[in-house]
Amino acid sequence: QALSEIAGMGGGGGNLQETRARPLTERRIDMHGFCNPSDFQRSPYLSARGNIASIFRGSTEEGYKAYHADKYDEDKNPNGIINFGTSENKLCFDLMSKRLTQADMNLMEPPLLQYPDWKGHTFLREEVARFLTYYCKAPAPLKAENVIVLNGCGSLFSALATVLCDPGEAVLIATPFYGGITQSVFLYGNVKLVYAYLDSKVTGTSTRPFQLTVEKLEKALQDARAEGVTVRALILLNPQNPLGDIYSLSELRDYLEFAKRHELHVIVDEIYMLSVFDESATFHSVLGMDRLPDPQRTHVMWGITKDFAVSGIRFGTLYTENQDVANAVASLCYFHGVCGPVQHKVAQLLRDRGESVAPYWINQVYLRANHARLKAAHTYVTDELKTLGVPFLNRNAGFFVWIDFRKYLRTGTFEEEMLLWRRFLDNKVLLSCGKAFECSEPGWFRIIFADKTHRLQLGMQRIRKVLEEREQEILAEEKEQPCQSDQDGKADSTDEVIFVSHHQEPACAGSSNLGDLIGLLQQQMRSSDWLQKNTAEQFA
Repeated sequence: QALSEIAGMGGGGGNLQETRARPLTERRIDMHGFCNPSDFQRSPYLSARGNIASIFRGSTEEGYKAYHADKYDEDKNPNGIINFGTSENKLCFDLMSKRLTQADMNLMEPPLLQYPDWKGHTFLREEVARFLTYYCKAPAPLKAENVIVLNGCGSLFSALATVLCDPGEAVLIATPFYGGITQSVFLYGNVKLVYAYLDSKVTGTSTRPFQLTVEKLEKALQDARAEGVTVRALILLNPQNPLGDIYSLSELRDYLEFAKRHELHVIVDEIYMLSVFDESATFHSVLGMDRLPDPQRTHVMWGITKDFAVSGIRFGTLYTENQDVANAVASLCYFHGVCGPVQHKVAQLLRDRGESVAPYWINQVYLRANHARLKAAHTYVTDELKTLGVPFLNRNAGFFVWIDFRKYLRTGTFEEEMLLWRRFLDNKVLLSCGKAFECSEPGWFRIIFADKTHRLQLGMQRIRKVLEEREQEILAEEKEQPCQSDQDGKADSTDEVIFVSHHQEPACAGSSNLGDLIGLLQQQMRSSDWLQKNTAEQFA
């Protein structure tokens, strides 16, 4: 049934109203808009489930496969694709390679080559508990018995969805969100996602663009229930990917209270918790709260992939006080285990305390350098966007900037967004378009900035080239065929989405710095059609 629905769908077109009008049963299995269902050929060698898995892989990895086939190299392939699409930290190889090759990392004992406790070796789970107690600012020491180790947070999402939901049931999540979660919860467990749509416009109780509110969660939940969909859990990403938002303590408490009222499990993904790179932003972990509204239904995820710049080492950890959930997930760890030597290396990495109580190398060497490098790279990319007059969300967490390219879409559809995405790819720069994050507004893109300066410079040059060409094409099209609705849904020059600073509370008018004001002025000049309408010939 799911296969026939996929083959019969339109596949990624339309606008916000059309997306929201579609039944949830269709929306939850939309293949991100990357594939054309009319091109889909059912394989006689695969089951229906196997065919769906094949579509998922083909639809979500088009750009990723193109990048690996034509990867940029400064010496060997200078005209190759620069990857601003995959959320990886490429700034700290020097630090991590040195640390991971030191003598204490290279231990080989019999237990490391034998089957472990499927939850993870005890020495590692104890170290994870101490590490999370320290960095999450837990009010009391966290317990190793509540820690489970798997090979990455994708496996954790898959395992949790399988043990918390029955096939056909759903998990609630706010859009836009990291699209890999769709695969993780759907491919194994046949668990769907229900969307709480966030908007760029600041309305109602919102104080910033794309703000998650309890009202939006309530609406999405009630809409799903009205269609007969059973929702079992809520997923929170904090810091949020792709927005970069960090939730305040009061917001976290509101979301958890909402879940408790409706008896929903809460899966909190804190994978970027140590990648908050500006001192003006403060991260609050759920594990640091004095009192959890519903501790038996609150499950927290973290891993070393992002915060320690080692996406090639698959390691994720779950902390839950619910032993039923812990044991059910542990039964799936047989399929998602971490090998013994890697467990030893991770434990050594996390326990690097030196002579002080706090982890010495982590705090004094790695995090200090990593945050400085992330901040410098973020500043370079956002300064370039300001020069181009492109609106974006200015946040201080993660490796990404959420960019508003809506003014480069003539009609404001997801088809046009995909054309722009492919145009970037044709010009050898890979970005992620909003449809991959189930964004309800066409024209938003995510760019990864955690990269070396020379790649950032070349990649931004290629982006500038595409945007300038597109700008000229739109001007030419408007002269030939004026479009009355081409500004519908696009960022107004006074829209708060432009150069929004700080992650929580809206800044007062007097706190804008000069750079933001100059960028705003440049954007207004570029986006205004006053010069086109008021030519010298018309004045004459």
